[in-house]
Amino acid sequence: MTEKEKMLGGQIYNTLDPQLIEQYHKARRLIKDYNLLDSEDMVKREAILNALLGEKGEKVWIEAPFFCDYGEHIHIGENTFVNMNCTFLDDNIIRIGKNGLIAPGVQIYTASHPIKASERIRRPGEQASDEPIYRTSSKPVTIGDNVWIGGNVCIMPGVNIGDNVTIGAGAVVTKDIPDNVLAYGNPCRVIKSIE
Repeated sequence: MTEKEKMLGGQIYNTLDPQLIEQYHKARRLIKDYNLLDSEDMVKREAILNALLGEKGEKVWIEAPFFCDYGEHIHIGENTFVNMNCTFLDDNIIRIGKNGLIAPGVQIYTASHPIKASERIRRPGEQASDEPIYRTSSKPVTIGDNVWIGGNVCIMPGVNIGDNVTIGAGAVVTKDIPDNVLAYGNPCRVIKSIE
C-alpha cells in the first residue's frame, strides 16, 4: 500500500513520502501562480484551477489568495464561490456541493494527529530518516449543496455538512451537521431548522 493510499484510507502515513512531496510542490507552484495572477486574466485563472483541483464545476470562483496542500483532493460543485484567504488542507477528499458560499478565512482540515503526545510524536529510534517526527492521519470532509459557510469558520476532519445549511461566522465544526439548519458556535451546534 502506498503512503497516498494510506493517507486517503485514514491510516497513519508518511507526509514526507516522495510521491506526496511531488504533488505538494506541484500544488505550491500552481497556487503561487494563481495568487499572483491579474484578476482580469480569466483564461489563465480557469486553466490553473483545472490543473490544481480534482474536480471543478462550471462557474466556480475562488478568490485569491487561496491555499491548499495538494489540490487534487478538492472537488467543488458548480456555482460555488470561495472567498479570499481560505485554507483547505486536502490530505483527504474535500467535497463541496453546488451553489455554495464559502466566506473569507474559512479553514477546512482533513489532516489530524493523535491527541496524546506520546502517540503523536515518535520517540528517538522510532523514526526512519525519511519520516517526519509527527504521526499524521486524515479523514474526508463533505459539504452539501446550497451551503453558506460564514467567515472564519473552521471545519474539522471527518465532518459532513448537509444540504441547505448555514454555518454562522466563527464556528468550529467538530461534528456532522444535518440538512436544512442554521448552526453556529464553538463547538458548532444546530440552532434551528430553516426548512
